[in-house]
Amino acid sequence: MIKVGVIFGGESVEHEVSIISAIQAMNKMDSEKYEIVPIYITKDGEWFTGDFLKEIETFQDMSLIKKYAKNVILYRRNGSYVLQSKGFFRSIVKEIDIAFPIVHGTNVEDGVLQGYLKTIGIPFVGSDVCAAALGQDKIFQKQVWGSEGLPIPNYTWFYDSEYEENPEEVIKKIEKIKYPVIVKPATLGSSVGINVAHDKEELVKALEDAITYDNKVLVEEVINNLVEVNVSVVGNYDSQDTSVIEQVLTGNDLLTYEDKYIGGKKRGASKGMLSATRKIPADIGDKLTNEVKDVAVRAFKALNLSGDVRIDFLIDSKKKNVYINEVNTIPGSLAFYLWEPIGKDYTELLDELINIAVKDYKKRINKTHSFDSNILSGFTGGLKGSKGCKGLKGVKSLK
Repeated sequence: MIKVGVIFGGESVEHEVSIISAIQAMNKMDSEKYEIVPIYITKDGEWFTGDFLKEIETFQDMSLIKKYAKNVILYRRNGSYVLQSKGFFRSIVKEIDIAFPIVHGTNVEDGVLQGYLKTIGIPFVGSDVCAAALGQDKIFQKQVWGSEGLPIPNYTWFYDSEYEENPEEVIKKIEKIKYPVIVKPATLGSSVGINVAHDKEELVKALEDAITYDNKVLVEEVINNLVEVNVSVVGNYDSQDTSVIEQVLTGNDLLTYEDKYIGGKKRGASKGMLSATRKIPADIGDKLTNEVKDVAVRAFKALNLSGDVRIDFLIDSKKKNVYINEVNTIPGSLAFYLWEPIGKDYTELLDELINIAVKDYKKRINKTHSFDSNILSGFTGGLKGSKGCKGLKGVKSLK
């Protein structure tokens, strides 16, 4: 039986969203094929494991986690990947074969966690470090997609320090786009810190809100006659499949955090992205459907993504123009609801993602990453002031 370590939580404003997504997934994994090991990261960076972390009720009283769960670290030991308890009496709590990050937002989804997993060498589900970083930064995404000739809205961006030093100059640059504009922190998701500004007064409020979340801020044009649609892409650079397209419905200027995760109900009743109002399939006609799917695959490959992503689009329904909005490299609820209408249930989707991760890992370990030769063997000089090197004279230093 394959031991799957499902990692969730973390130091992110989307911490609670990650908990919802992870618990949904753990309850749908095939328990006959996989031993599911929950690995919860608190907001202050502590790692915990324990079977009761599979239940949403556990997280209604966070003090219980530190009291009853095992505080652990994940590392490689003798070719195995182990969760070891912390403290004076250390012991191996669990071993895992593969990591499955179901995390959202900065410090976890953006390549930071993926970098650690890659460093210790464990196979993991989803995009690699660079792709995860690009996928989290809305500005980087647009720069890559623009260089590939993919359709993106007119935009500009700036650092928080530029705004603090000369706000009028930044506002002048933004107003070249013309109102209304949409203001977004560059690296957040779940619509956190995003606002629409119809005039300068609203713009200032939106900018000041955005810079409380991020040091980079994106400002882009609002698409007229807007229809928002999303599509999921599953695969890697070798092959890609696209899901059904959803049309997202909201009474607001943009899809808010409340639309996505609260849905007018108390937070404890949230069903993740299922709380959002949507139409599946999207009512956009065959031509636009095919265009969205084609652009989605091109965008996926341009960022070298892997696993299961959701790519969000903006459509001008009058001009029939399609624009890429952004990608979510680990989407809320893993976008499983976009695959069910075409016959792939959540359990099958999770199984496929694990298989893709194993294939990616096998390809990666077959590439050359280091050489057997040691250029330091015989190197004994050139280290002035180094202790323990006395008497090692006459050896040329490296240049």
